[in-house]
Amino acid sequence: MTVVCGDSPLIKFLRDYQQKREQQKRELLRKLPDPAQLQVALATWLETPLGKRLLEAESKQLNPVLSRIFGYHILQISSSNSTELLSESPVGHKISFAPDYVADIKQPVADAEALPLTSGSVDAVLVHHALDFTPDSHRLLREATRVIMPGGRLLIIGFNPISSWGLSKYLRWSRNAPWNARFITASRVTDCLKLLEFHVESVSYGAWVPPVNHAGLMRHTEKFERLGDRFQLPLGGLYMIVATKQVFPLTPVVRRWPRLLPTVIVRPVTEAAPLAAPHRQGRTSVVPHSDSTRAATNKSPGRKSRFVKTH
Repeated sequence: MTVVCGDSPLIKFLRDYQQKREQQKRELLRKLPDPAQLQVALATWLETPLGKRLLEAESKQLNPVLSRIFGYHILQISSSNSTELLSESPVGHKISFAPDYVADIKQPVADAEALPLTSGSVDAVLVHHALDFTPDSHRLLREATRVIMPGGRLLIIGFNPISSWGLSKYLRWSRNAPWNARFITASRVTDCLKLLEFHVESVSYGAWVPPVNHAGLMRHTEKFERLGDRFQLPLGGLYMIVATKQVFPLTPVVRRWPRLLPTVIVRPVTEAAPLAAPHRQGRTSVVPHSDSTRAATNKSPGRKSRFVKTH
């Protein structure tokens, strides 16, 4: 009998799937721009009429939530160092890292996927379009959740692919910022947050304007914004996710040792009288003295016994 040794179909499928994922990741890395070029391109685009309207829509969704978050430290993770969205937060210490060094801006530089912060040291984290421009979104989410303390808040703002903005990404010939972003769906992000033991409080949408960079058209888009904010259909150009970090406390199981009772030594005070034997007909039984019999016995000097015989 000949036995052919080889990989099983499941192993081949897993190997092909891993190679396909690595190839997709390499292609994504080639499409994503350099962090230094990206922050310059985003800063330039945010100065356009469409970029300013996007920031207004984000601030409208973000400021009511930021005003209700209290603590000592709040962190903003963004792909551009020119966007400051934490001005309405009552938290005193606001932290923001630049993705790359810029000579004119004095700001600390750090990788968003490897933050130089202690675990559980930040009260809230704002992820502003950082998931749209990172090759490894799971790693960035794990790093953001790591630095949040138990009960802290996580705010995520991203581009919605199920919108006119997502459609415009695939219809454009040039893939300049922000149209070279990944456009991850809000449902995918919420599924990852649930796996990281986060409770998703709300998912809201904004930026109902069409993605046309025209100043004259922007003046007539307020009606779209009012209708979109009223009905909150999941068709806005951006989404904002608010989640809370949940940590379930562990109660240690302590072994209960048996309680040791103290040793008690009992000493008899008086001698107990023996029990009377059952009376049988034709035999002599011994019964204890009664009070009258004991008194009569004590008067007789010659008798020492404590019992009397009865027939």
